[in-house]
Amino acid sequence: MLDMTLEPVSSLLRARRPGHTLPAGLYTRQDVHEADVEVIFHRHWIAAGVDADVPEPGDVYALDIGRSSIVILRDDDGVLRAFHNVCSHRGARLVDAGRGTVGRLVCPYHQWVYELNGELLDAPHMGATFDKALGHLRPVHLRSIGGLLYVCLGETPPDDIDDLARVMEPRLAPYDIRNARVAFETDIVERGNWKLTMENNRECYHCTSNHPELCVSFVHYDFGFDPDALSPEEAAEARAHAIRYERQAAAWEADGLPSSAVDHGPGHATNFRTQRLIIAGPGESQTPNGRAASRRLLGTMTRKDTGDVHLWGINSWNHVMADHAVVFAAYPLSADRTLVRTKWLVHKDAVEGVDYDLATLTTVWKTTNEQDAALVARAHAGVETAGYRPGPYSPFTEATLDDFATWYVERMRAHGF
Repeated sequence: MLDMTLEPVSSLLRARRPGHTLPAGLYTRQDVHEADVEVIFHRHWIAAGVDADVPEPGDVYALDIGRSSIVILRDDDGVLRAFHNVCSHRGARLVDAGRGTVGRLVCPYHQWVYELNGELLDAPHMGATFDKALGHLRPVHLRSIGGLLYVCLGETPPDDIDDLARVMEPRLAPYDIRNARVAFETDIVERGNWKLTMENNRECYHCTSNHPELCVSFVHYDFGFDPDALSPEEAAEARAHAIRYERQAAAWEADGLPSSAVDHGPGHATNFRTQRLIIAGPGESQTPNGRAASRRLLGTMTRKDTGDVHLWGINSWNHVMADHAVVFAAYPLSADRTLVRTKWLVHKDAVEGVDYDLATLTTVWKTTNEQDAALVARAHAGVETAGYRPGPYSPFTEATLDDFATWYVERMRAHGF
């Protein structure tokens, strides 16, 4: 039962100070969790998977989002579709979470049968006058953008998903993620609120002291710094890197590889940010030695020095490199638990043990995910204590977090909180 003595969610949202973390209740309270699911995860475009989750006709992929469940599938004509994972008879779930292959969708409860286009084919014992058209599955809005799947469970999805498509389709086209293959997938449950998960991912303030494996390929100057805190040697390094990046980005652009930063933050419904960044060291991939993990490059790529296309979304982050891509999505399970799902994509014809070694492909982000999970748990434990008060974001390294918190408050208030 809702505790009516709690401060209203609307008051917590109004109390948020620009440039500071959110009030504690927006991270810790169950009623806020439920509001987040209703507003953010049911009325906005949420990362749901990749085309490669359902590569062939008859492939299905069921996903839980908050209190809802959806099924993404490829029909007999190869068309991607999404439906609410609910039988039209008495509401039973049609498919268990995860992947499978079916000829038709058959409800395990009373054997109602659906075509893969959502049409109700058979409803036993409902009588000759029963109108099957009333029992078709409820569709879910679905967009494939460069092979990344986004869904919106709301009746009227934000139309600025077109901005994401306009920006990302040409950036992702050379990698042909639509025809890639999921080489490996992991789930990890972080002991913290989903917004802490997203805050942790959107900054690298913590990287040098917590992610030695990731820092082999990350250039920390790309993620902000206080110029007054640099030594003369560090300041010279930062200037040199800025010059190198400007030249490299211009060269990429000249080669038809869009690279400039695009920020779609506060003031928009569909939150995303993208930029192509230099990979440190040998400059090829996010692996233990910075070299490409797969000899078979993605899509039409012919060179390994094309950097890392970063894409951050409402509940996702992605790294797309010449040899492989790593796709992440976060889903709130409760106020203090968040599922983080990670997928490693390779060329559809790449063969494990021949073209790539699985450990080399996955070890950096498997390790980084574990490190991040510990940091999110530490942050949530602190937010839950009586001593917590909203702290200031660094203007140099955490401006994207301030933007994300501002966006979150805007969206919640726009939907009546």
